[in-house]
Amino acid sequence: MTFQVAAGFDAIVLGAGAAGLMAAATAGQGGARVVVVDHAQHAGRKILISGGGRCNFTNMDAGAGQFISANPHFAKSALARFTPADFVAMVQRHRIPWHEKAAGQLFCDRSARDIVDMLLRECLNGQVAMRLSHRIIDVSRDAAGHYRVETDHGVFHAPSLIVATGGLSIPKLGATGLAHDLARRFGLRVVAPAPALVPLTFGAQDREWMEPLAGLSATVGITCHAGEGRQARQVTFRDGMVFTHRGLSGPVILQASSYWQPGQAVDIDLLPGMDAAARLLEIKRDRPRAGSVAMLSMLLPQRLAQLFAGQHLPEGQLAGMPDAVLLNMARVLSVWRLNPHGTEGYVKAEVTRGGVDTDCLSSRDMEARDVPGLFMVGEAVDVTGWLGGYNFQWAWASGRAAGQAVAERHG
Repeated sequence: MTFQVAAGFDAIVLGAGAAGLMAAATAGQGGARVVVVDHAQHAGRKILISGGGRCNFTNMDAGAGQFISANPHFAKSALARFTPADFVAMVQRHRIPWHEKAAGQLFCDRSARDIVDMLLRECLNGQVAMRLSHRIIDVSRDAAGHYRVETDHGVFHAPSLIVATGGLSIPKLGATGLAHDLARRFGLRVVAPAPALVPLTFGAQDREWMEPLAGLSATVGITCHAGEGRQARQVTFRDGMVFTHRGLSGPVILQASSYWQPGQAVDIDLLPGMDAAARLLEIKRDRPRAGSVAMLSMLLPQRLAQLFAGQHLPEGQLAGMPDAVLLNMARVLSVWRLNPHGTEGYVKAEVTRGGVDTDCLSSRDMEARDVPGLFMVGEAVDVTGWLGGYNFQWAWASGRAAGQAVAERHG
């Protein structure tokens, strides 16, 4: 088979997603000759489905503290040099209407298509060449240090390569492990990937009582343990939880899943911000003739109240229940310990935890320390944000950092 060889490029960007388009636009506008290569027919497919089709494109509170990484300091440099305010300025420059849906979370008023179109216009302004529907066959580096990307439509050569092919989440959109494979091929370590921002599943014994609760939701609190050694800290999330036929979902569960490790328990506070013991004793005092279900129904959804009453409280009126029984019930409600069996996997995961080891990369420009001209950005890197626009901000910031480095080198 004879391939057409495309020369004359300073940089090849693999991946037409959030980080790749930002990197390409930045490098192109800085004077570098850039080509974006992606196997998908359309750019920004993951952007288009995000935020319920409205794209939660950033979070105004984004900082390194909202990201999970083996090196919690790695993301600081890129995030500081391209902030949420910088991205909002770009959005406003393109006259895209947006709104703040929850604390710090910014969404498009109309459609996520506005963000994709904006990025494509930015690429056009940088004279970036787009090569979609190009299946990547092989990637290599020659003796002169130039990168060779072979596709089913031709071969591309350039002295710089930006890998922005994402992680393993949402395979129906074409996600693959290409970034991790390329990292290993070029000698970069990879922190074991795992699904993140994903529903948790449970074993048959737990599903037996969970399934009748499917669809029920409640606002709860979950405390996660982050980091190790001197970097160890606790992170508490308070948000909605939803019971499913296979386990638990909802924003607070997705947040916790990014920290959860197989074999760990999850502690759920069903009455966040409340002194559960004082409240139960108060109800007993004010409504002594009430039963246990009636008492718990004042605090929990009816079906959940029935479950806990049946498992932890005797029948009869509250007046006849010892305070010790209610205090034990309060402890259960405040620290309800469950043992997940697993997760819904990459099919339902919004992002991939883990990825290219940050020790192998420069935090300033995302270039591989020992492989000149090779950049890793976005979800491919071991930097995983919380739910709520943080992962997009990392995509913009890391893509911008790599794009600027390429522009400085070749522009």
